[in-house]
Amino acid sequence: MGVLDFDSCPPSSPQRPDQELTWSWSHKPRSALDGAEAMAPPPPPPLAASTPLLHGEFGSYPARGLRFALTLTPQALHIQKLRPKPEARPRGGLVLLAEVSGCCILRSRSPSDSAAYFCIYTYPQGRRRSRRRVTRIFQADGAAIYEENRAEAQRWATALTCLLRGLPLPGDGEITSQLLPRPPRLLLLVNPFGGRGLAWQWCKNHVLPMISEAGLSFNLIQTERQNHARELVQGLSLSEWDGIVTVSGDGLLYEVLNGLLDRPDWEEAVKTPVGILPCGSGNALAGAVNQHGGFEPALGIDLLLNCSLLLCRGGSHPLDLLSVTLASGSRCFSFLSVAWGFVSDVDIQSERFRALGSARFTLSTVLGLATLHTYRGRLSYLPATMEPASPTPAHGLPRAKSELTLAPAPAPAVAHSPLHRSVSDLPLPLPQPALTSPGSPEPLSILSLNGGGPELAGDWGGAGDAPLSPDPLLPSPPGSPKPTLLSPITEGAPEAPASSGLLPPTPDGDSVAISPGGPLDHLLPPLGSPLPPGWVTLEGDFVLILAISPSHLGADLVAAPHARFDDGLVHLCWVRGGISRAALLRLFLAMEHGSHFSLGCPQLCYAPARAFRLEPLTPRGVITVDGEQVEYGPLQAQMHPGLGTLLTGPSGPTGREP
Repeated sequence: MGVLDFDSCPPSSPQRPDQELTWSWSHKPRSALDGAEAMAPPPPPPLAASTPLLHGEFGSYPARGLRFALTLTPQALHIQKLRPKPEARPRGGLVLLAEVSGCCILRSRSPSDSAAYFCIYTYPQGRRRSRRRVTRIFQADGAAIYEENRAEAQRWATALTCLLRGLPLPGDGEITSQLLPRPPRLLLLVNPFGGRGLAWQWCKNHVLPMISEAGLSFNLIQTERQNHARELVQGLSLSEWDGIVTVSGDGLLYEVLNGLLDRPDWEEAVKTPVGILPCGSGNALAGAVNQHGGFEPALGIDLLLNCSLLLCRGGSHPLDLLSVTLASGSRCFSFLSVAWGFVSDVDIQSERFRALGSARFTLSTVLGLATLHTYRGRLSYLPATMEPASPTPAHGLPRAKSELTLAPAPAPAVAHSPLHRSVSDLPLPLPQPALTSPGSPEPLSILSLNGGGPELAGDWGGAGDAPLSPDPLLPSPPGSPKPTLLSPITEGAPEAPASSGLLPPTPDGDSVAISPGGPLDHLLPPLGSPLPPGWVTLEGDFVLILAISPSHLGADLVAAPHARFDDGLVHLCWVRGGISRAALLRLFLAMEHGSHFSLGCPQLCYAPARAFRLEPLTPRGVITVDGEQVEYGPLQAQMHPGLGTLLTGPSGPTGREP
């Protein structure tokens, strides 16, 4: 049981050669990162996917006389049964790292047991392609004393964690816990009303256990009203956080990004990595992240588990943001789409059926087809060159151990909570099942890295097996700073913007938040002024006009199949008047697979652009930005390449960058 001879293989680096990701949770300005990268030595060549990194023999838990040979490669953990009957062709003995959330070390509560236990949390797909949680525990027992067995189990846990986070392994075989950085700190913002009111339940049952298994440190806040997240991030001390993750639909991330751009320090604030875990009705960006990670299209809990796995792995990508100037002169920033016509009509009409969840879009589409409208308007755009804009270097986020554990606590009151709150005093009301092992006198503790919250399934214990308790994988390194209390979150920016940041109320009575900060739109003349040379202008009757940034319009709608997060382009799609209802329905059915452009529909057109102007000539209509209704009238927009940073996880081996 030990490390293979590394002299025969190149140094470890699980990152793909064409993968433009860096892997550091440290939040530094991009200029500092670029300078550090320029001074750093060239990275080692990547290992082949089948290169063995570790090989050893382990026992099983529960103890049933089984022995296994484990082999760790950059892509998977191979498991082969040795006793009582060796397997020539191992069945079910392959654990893909893409399906692993994390690992930890356990110790028996029996004083006479000198073995250490290596625990892996996995989420494999079943026959129906749905994921389920499986815990695998292996017994390191090659030495007579516990300390040596623990060192071996820790070597395996460290190596596996490095591979999960994209951290290079040393070529000399010295694998120690010092290879892993400090625990990252994530702020989770949860909209408890998202996804038919199931967002909070999904967060408790799926998200929090998984990110605790990965060893991520986090605090959580439930939003209470519209624009609550926007107000929170305006007063946030961003230096204390490595990322902000929304647990909801696309709307909550829209608030976060525009809140960051509201701040006086927006140039640094907008670089804060943001992520999304889909628990809402509209999960378009999550669908693009899912595709980027190489997973098959998914909906519901399956999509949530896929995106949670990617968040656990670490890694980020530059995110293009579209600056949208409205008729009143106010600006907002879009990460998703600007829509006019059929798409926006369906989106807003579906709000009446929000209780149906994602099915509300299907019902609204049927109603929209029955009352199909055309709109007269003028679309102008600045064409993009065929070569995409040079991508900005990404900022990756390697993972580390959890500082904040998932401990059972009394449920906080959802209503009438204080407006000024410390992120450290928010209890997480998690269920505490009776985790008992059959035949064991004591219940099993809740297990995780550093004693956190992932549960150990009861079926891993057997009669006569002593219960296990967590053994921290990462002791604090000597001289490391002690944790400090995080600053309280106050609602409102340190320096209030000059304007209110709100548009006049929409016909429904809601005010739409508009961002006053952000970069200048150097490609756009004032709205209403003549356009400079080089622009293309189209005027006529349109069924829809859609300007989209990522590939997905919905979790299962691929509107711009070749779009990427950082291609620097806004992808313009429009459908001219004269299309039949049947043809329009075929387009949207084909959009589920991204094949709508191959139908040869003469009314469907597409153009990549760097900026555009939309001038409705029909007196009434609906315009949406990222699914949120804005004032109706002329608008113009410019793409700002790589302005934001999106937590995406690594690019999958079968995935294509959206």
